[in-house]
Amino acid sequence: MKKLITLLLLTTVFIGHAQNLISNVPNRTTTSLNGIWNYIIDPYQTGFYSFHLDQYDKQAKPSNGAFFNNYHAVNKQELVEYDFDKSPEITIPGDWNSQVPELKYYEGNIWFKKSFDYDLKGKKRLFVYFGAINYKADVYLNGKKLGTHEGGFTPFNYEVTSIVKAKDNYLVVKVDNTRHKEDVPTINTDWWNYGGITRDVTLIEENESFVEDYNIQLKKANAALIAGFVKINNFNSAQNQVAISIPELKINYKGKVGADGILNFEIPAKKISYWSPENPKLYDVVIDYNGQKLKDNIGFRTIETQEDKILLNGKQIFLRGISIHEENAKGGRANSEQDALRLLNWAQELGCNYVRLAHYPHNENIIRMADKLGLMVWEEIPVYWTVEFTNAKTYKNAEEQLTAAITRDKNRASIIIWSMANETPISDARNTFIKNLVAHTKSLDTTRLISAALLTHNVNGVGMIDDEIGKSLDIIAFNQYLGWYGGNLENAEKTFWNTPYNKPVIVSEFGGDAKAGFHGEKNERWTEEYQEYLYIQNLKMIEKIPHLSGLSPWILVDFRSPKRLLPGIQDGYNRKGLISNDGEKKKAFYIMQNWYAKKKTEK
Repeated sequence: MKKLITLLLLTTVFIGHAQNLISNVPNRTTTSLNGIWNYIIDPYQTGFYSFHLDQYDKQAKPSNGAFFNNYHAVNKQELVEYDFDKSPEITIPGDWNSQVPELKYYEGNIWFKKSFDYDLKGKKRLFVYFGAINYKADVYLNGKKLGTHEGGFTPFNYEVTSIVKAKDNYLVVKVDNTRHKEDVPTINTDWWNYGGITRDVTLIEENESFVEDYNIQLKKANAALIAGFVKINNFNSAQNQVAISIPELKINYKGKVGADGILNFEIPAKKISYWSPENPKLYDVVIDYNGQKLKDNIGFRTIETQEDKILLNGKQIFLRGISIHEENAKGGRANSEQDALRLLNWAQELGCNYVRLAHYPHNENIIRMADKLGLMVWEEIPVYWTVEFTNAKTYKNAEEQLTAAITRDKNRASIIIWSMANETPISDARNTFIKNLVAHTKSLDTTRLISAALLTHNVNGVGMIDDEIGKSLDIIAFNQYLGWYGGNLENAEKTFWNTPYNKPVIVSEFGGDAKAGFHGEKNERWTEEYQEYLYIQNLKMIEKIPHLSGLSPWILVDFRSPKRLLPGIQDGYNRKGLISNDGEKKKAFYIMQNWYAKKKTEK
């Protein structure tokens, strides 16, 4: 019994120190730390360990040699072997691979430092928020460790109220993008392992008690009821009133926060203009807690399945999609609103009403932009290929990334699908892993659909879409590459598919490579003509797939991948894009555009 009590106390302490994610950062009182940072390349982790490999920040008095102390010699005799202020500069947010030619292939440790002043008044609190750091980040402010975060595509934050000073603060981050087999994703991927602080760094100022998180969406199976919760950080029972207003819907709701710091609510709503690709209506929403007003722009829509149909606002839809990687025109990690608009404008030009953001949670800019433009979104976590499905730490990592993605994006109408995984080999351990992720997702959000990009197999010439995990999914999605990784394009129309599931089916990937401007016969690989023919033949086959409800070809734009090595053709790029990384549309782009135009007119 004594051991049990001790364990519970330890657990309570750990949870008490955990940093809950703050949502809707763009609409809070913030100060950007984006811009020029100094950096030190440190492949041997000299700034983290002594030469005996003793970790500095585990000592009672960390050494001046620890880079996170940002120490400067006090006299000409003192030995100090680093100096951030004299070190090279880099732009944050941004990856190091595309900004520094010598670091194009670098995988390892780099330290980043940003100095700033901040005069925190009265009883205010301050948090530092990172949009994403790839992959492992150790974060320090003024020499004090804030924490360690793992996962390259999800946000996290730390409170720094007791540490920040009015003058001469130094924020130091050790970033390690080394790949490990137990990570999520694992060692082997088909995209560039961009290292660095790849998304915004923001200071968030709040009151002692404030709205930490909320969910405001239509209640499942009731399009006339807005439901959700408001969660207060450091709840004060003397201030237990929360107001939610949506002026355009004449909603002025007031409720009392419970002892747990959470207000659960249901609000009847009339004459809602439902969000859709044709009408991406967003309402101004204001949450008022103790005079603090937090604003958002939220769309309301329902998304559900009925046997093998996908219903948006009660009407059947076909998902005319495209897959997208988070990469900009320069061959670096995309992070700006301009990057997001460029990609989504191309998707709309293609004729899409939907995008699959692969293979990890993308920047918040692109999700909010999709809300405005009326593009439905598939959001995915990087449970990709062969992660360690038997490793409890790996599962915890995946679940934490899923939690962060849902916390950040659950109020975005554009997101209709949470995806659990991509092309994972079937095993009992894998099935349990993904089923647990599905259950976790449902515990956080019941209003959206759940899917995963599955693999298929062939039985007597028929493609079988019968992965057992499909029993747990709302949408059966699968990747296939007829004519590129096997199969004969000439016989595409004679290729048939079958599935035991009476559920909507999405072809989440298909395609083949072509180098823009390289022309030849339709049977010559790498030419635009071959890719064009591949699309023509695949679409003939796809049209006959049972329960077909959408597709998202692979991929919108050519993207960097160290796996793609053919000189003169790939040169470090996956060339399956319908558009080159230079923005040149290939012949297959117009095949897909015409097919979508016809699909749009079908009843």
